[in-house]
Amino acid sequence: MKVIVLGAGVVGVTTAYQLQRDGHDVVVIERQPVAAAETSWGNAGMVAPGHSFVWSSPKAPMTLLKSIVMKDQALRFKFSSDPQLYAWSWRFLLECTVEKARRNTLLKHRLAAYSQSVLHEMLGEESIDYDRNDRGILYFHRSQESLDRGIAQMKLLESDGQTIRVLNRDEVVAVDPSLASVKDKIAGAIHCPTDETGDPAKFTRSLAEKVAERGGMFMTDTLVDGFQTAGNDITGVATSRGIVSGDAYVLALGTWSPKVAGQIGIHLPIYPIKGYSLTIPIGDHKAPPEVAAVDEHNLVAISRFGDRIRVTATAEFAGYDTSHKPSDFAFMKRVTQELYPDGGGYEHAQMWAGLRPMTPTNLPFFGRKKYRNLYLNTGHGHIGWTMSHGSARITADLVAGKSPAIPMEGLLA
Repeated sequence: MKVIVLGAGVVGVTTAYQLQRDGHDVVVIERQPVAAAETSWGNAGMVAPGHSFVWSSPKAPMTLLKSIVMKDQALRFKFSSDPQLYAWSWRFLLECTVEKARRNTLLKHRLAAYSQSVLHEMLGEESIDYDRNDRGILYFHRSQESLDRGIAQMKLLESDGQTIRVLNRDEVVAVDPSLASVKDKIAGAIHCPTDETGDPAKFTRSLAEKVAERGGMFMTDTLVDGFQTAGNDITGVATSRGIVSGDAYVLALGTWSPKVAGQIGIHLPIYPIKGYSLTIPIGDHKAPPEVAAVDEHNLVAISRFGDRIRVTATAEFAGYDTSHKPSDFAFMKRVTQELYPDGGGYEHAQMWAGLRPMTPTNLPFFGRKKYRNLYLNTGHGHIGWTMSHGSARITADLVAGKSPAIPMEGLLA
């Protein structure tokens, strides 16, 4: 078939790759000049099934309430005139029970672990340089009490097959000697040795080149304006460059998916949650991070991409606003400098803010909804890079009429 994929972020491009691998002709439509120019550009770069816990947890309501008056919270809620914010927030709060958080976390981990296996299979067939680091991720804690809570929480993922190692502060430094200067400030860590990192934009653009070399078409600088329909079929996509038609269509537009889907009566509860990141050149500094880490006290994530450090933090309910100012990055920069004082050229850090396509459950949408030949692959939230490869394979299987390799109960739209 000829399949039209809407979106050239990591989810859209991996989907195009898997569809092409199955023998389909693919056309990818992207509003930006290049692939991976939005959410897939500035994220933490962690392929981390060990980070599968959903945000819609019993702790989230109080954190959001505090954020109204306390500006240093990891989750920040800002009042808005947008009614979608309150409708989405209500659905989010309904997911914040112990039972639902447990269920959604296990579903998310199932998808994340499967996705990592699909990535590894693909890397066995393709040569892609994306600054991969497969030495795991350190989730470290500043106090013994916090570490104990983290260990107890991680047992849920361990019961679902996640490999974990509990480390004391000396063992943390043995894994990453660059943390030696702050050893006394770390009580210990949970090391997930099978988690990994890599630059998602570099990966996505390299994979897009392979898809194009094999006959795939990329229509960049192209806006999606809506759909043409006939009965239960999509017959074409209206774009800024005319109508594009195919046999099947995949919606992978991230935060823009609900705006486009809403034009044909499909309601998707996806809301943009703004995240912030710094990209710091290492230069001639002697002690950059060697292993990715998450400071669980400050909720700051730090990854090493070759000659750069990527630092991410904060989730802000701010609509489609991607504006930022230097003060938005001061806290994460201060935390990173404390941890890695000779880690990089902090004065040359590149600032970025982007939007995560969050669903109330923190689970993406798959499958067909309303139309026979329109497939959803969207709403991947804060770990779209982690879940993209499995999501792509699931979507390709659904397009082919096959049963995906993992149970889809709780995951289909």
